[in-house]
Amino acid sequence: MHASHPISQNVVTVSSGNKTYHCGTLTYTRMGLFVLFAWLLWGDFCFTMMEAVVPSILPLKLKGLGCSNWLMGLILTTAPGILNMAVCPYVSFKSDRYRSRWGRRIPFIIWTMPFLCGSLALMGLGDDIGGALQRNSEFLRSFAPATITIALIAVFLIMFQFFNMFVGSVFWYLFNDVVPAQFLARFMGMFKIVGTGAGALYNFFIFKYAESHMREIFIGAAVLYFIGFGIACLMIKEGEYPPPEGERDNSSRGLNGIRTFFKESFSHRLYWFRFVSTAFAAVGGAIWTFGIFFNREMGMSLDQIGKIGAISSIAMMAAMYFMAIFVDRWHPLRITVYGALFGVLGSVMSLVWIFVTLPGEYFFWLNLGNAVIGAFLGALVAVAGLPTEMRIFPQSRFGQFCSAQAMLRSTFTVIAGILAGLFVDLVKYFCNGSDYAYRFIFLWVTVFSGISVIFLIKVYIEWYRLGGDKNFHPPASWSPKGIEEMPIVPIVGPQTKWLNISFLLFDGIMGLSVLSIPALMWWMYVKHQMFAFKWYGLAVLPLCIGGWLCWIVLKQKIRRDIAAAQTGSPLRNGIPHHGMLIILSSKFLLAVGIWVCQVLVTVSLNMESGTIVFGIANGITNFLLIGTLYLMCRIERGFSVTVDERMK
Repeated sequence: MHASHPISQNVVTVSSGNKTYHCGTLTYTRMGLFVLFAWLLWGDFCFTMMEAVVPSILPLKLKGLGCSNWLMGLILTTAPGILNMAVCPYVSFKSDRYRSRWGRRIPFIIWTMPFLCGSLALMGLGDDIGGALQRNSEFLRSFAPATITIALIAVFLIMFQFFNMFVGSVFWYLFNDVVPAQFLARFMGMFKIVGTGAGALYNFFIFKYAESHMREIFIGAAVLYFIGFGIACLMIKEGEYPPPEGERDNSSRGLNGIRTFFKESFSHRLYWFRFVSTAFAAVGGAIWTFGIFFNREMGMSLDQIGKIGAISSIAMMAAMYFMAIFVDRWHPLRITVYGALFGVLGSVMSLVWIFVTLPGEYFFWLNLGNAVIGAFLGALVAVAGLPTEMRIFPQSRFGQFCSAQAMLRSTFTVIAGILAGLFVDLVKYFCNGSDYAYRFIFLWVTVFSGISVIFLIKVYIEWYRLGGDKNFHPPASWSPKGIEEMPIVPIVGPQTKWLNISFLLFDGIMGLSVLSIPALMWWMYVKHQMFAFKWYGLAVLPLCIGGWLCWIVLKQKIRRDIAAAQTGSPLRNGIPHHGMLIILSSKFLLAVGIWVCQVLVTVSLNMESGTIVFGIANGITNFLLIGTLYLMCRIERGFSVTVDERMK
């Protein structure tokens, strides 16, 4: 058995007045860190631009060729999921243990780059290749040109996904190997900003040409990736890695390697809960293949869809600049749990579009408003994503554990890809073939996101049980200690001052929901919409008042627990973290403004049923918001027993 060696160390030294930072055997000056970040971020820009092309354009292309929804799900989701199950675990497991003068991650990217770019370009040339094959093959002339093109795109997509799995399996692990631990969260903030910026540029300037210039977009993305990302990989240097701890010479080979992979990766329920949580999240996300068709059904053009993506991405970029610093202060797992739990409410709120249809221009502006006000929460959760894995997975086998998670996620995705398409086709059947069926994708997302959150809460509770903020170390079955020791990053716990500010914001949500109703009812009266006027007086107003009263009761319970924590007494309900409460309450307070706009629009357009639906939906959302906050308090009970404490 090999001696224990840290792969990455959180070390700062001062030499001749200059600070140097270390990550394993790598040493950086401030300028060295700047250069490292520059090349990593440039690589991310090229990678993001390349990856944005396939999922955004191929659904349009396949639908234009007459491809059914279930077949589209099979091609775009299930087939890549099968490859993910087979390729990612192998590549990740081997890259953790691979040693070369080029490092253990970069070789896997460089070797596959020509094949990845070639298959991407071939997808763009699908129509031309299909036409050439039919002209030169008598057998193929018996098939419709669209059928040939769909088959070719499927083949080229499988080729692309196969080689892209090598990149996707190791690129994310590279950060943990070359970036000093104390800069990981800040780097991930910049990383997300660059990736989001690349997405914004693509959505704003390129996506509107998706149907007319598919060939040029695919070839351009391939060239950018080959040159830009290739140069970045050549400029980034990895350090030297110690031998894997607790392994014999043959324990990572053949069947022994498979046994080692499963024995280590699925050795603890903490990891099981995390894997299953991400698997169900992927099932919920599988239906977003059809998201573009929902937007088209709501009357938006490709140009408007692209602009929403671009503007919301810019808002996310601005938010990430401010949010990244809080990821380590509040702990990324906590941010992920709170964000996912309250994020389910967003899916529930979107169910109103099953019952309401607005003209495309109005829907565009309201949708844009929702996207912008959700930017801060979205930015925080996005930045926290990878750091969450870095905090709960063992660092020595980070790639292996990420791939085990990806394998289970892909297993679920393989099935979900087909089922999501069948779900849409089934709903479409009951909608007499209408694209109205795409509005029900939020029902799918709500159900499976909710299941994902249940397992994510189990991760959070188990993490607390294993030490939480102050003493968590990942369980490690291969170590004599049973854990893998990792640096504990200081956090800021619940703070009374900021909790009081978040309470004021929640007061604003509930108060404005009630106080705005008389003004809205006056507008209904002026517009002679007495049916909606009566519903607001008899149902919407009492519903919002009830939500306000429930909030007052819950607020008093939390205040009593804060007072108990200050005296060292046991808590009855629990104290939620102030940071996430401020972000969440700010978002929902601004959402009240969106709701008022929705009601004003429907009243102005003489859509009384839509006015009533929006009013009842807002009242129900307030109750769900309070219930979710109460659930979070109960989860924190027994763990958040102090306030105004800062870890050092």
